[in-house]
Amino acid sequence: MQSLWPIPLDVQRCPDAPVINPVLARAFTGMRAMQDSNKLENFYSSSDDLISRIELPEFSMLLKFIAGSVQNLSKHANKHAWPAGKLSMDLQFVGCWFQIQNGQAFHDVHTHGNCSWSGVYYIQIDAAERRHQHPTLGELNGVTRFYGPYTQFQAGAYMDMGNSYLQNSSIDIQPEEGMLVIFPSYLPHKAMAYEGDKNRIILSFNVQINSQSGNQIHTYAGL
Repeated sequence: MQSLWPIPLDVQRCPDAPVINPVLARAFTGMRAMQDSNKLENFYSSSDDLISRIELPEFSMLLKFIAGSVQNLSKHANKHAWPAGKLSMDLQFVGCWFQIQNGQAFHDVHTHGNCSWSGVYYIQIDAAERRHQHPTLGELNGVTRFYGPYTQFQAGAYMDMGNSYLQNSSIDIQPEEGMLVIFPSYLPHKAMAYEGDKNRIILSFNVQINSQSGNQIHTYAGL
């Protein structure tokens, strides 16, 4: 018996969050104020070129923490796929942006392209006990929901006790300030509606990991 094609998802907490988060919250709020023509909107997403636009020590600290976490997860996920000791890897951020959300705004189901790993880092959000008091959103207030890659096939699928293991097809991550979630870029996910005293401010990113000697591991079959 083999359990094939696992989905690695990693949750880490940044030890320097108390220093990093207030600085980035102020910086991103200021950037939105300068760039957003309609400041009454409840959802804002920056362009994905933050790495070339921000020069703050706290931002560099966060990127270093993210890069190290992605490297560790990628090594673990690929421990049986990468040739031992034969590859030198380069990690590259190919997109990095922030989003600000409130007033029951949400980000609908999507995936990320042009990368192997993606992630979200929570900079600012109400504490769980405060969020869960919302009269309509309750415990779903501001969570990030991930969907199993087979979810799309379940709408008309036959269900009985034999495939019960497929029927719990989503997982909700309760966000916390300083929490980092890393996931495969193909995994569908959604930012659920949020309303709170604080704006929900996150940093999202896409990462590629390439071998300096090329990315071919298996020999291509001849035609």
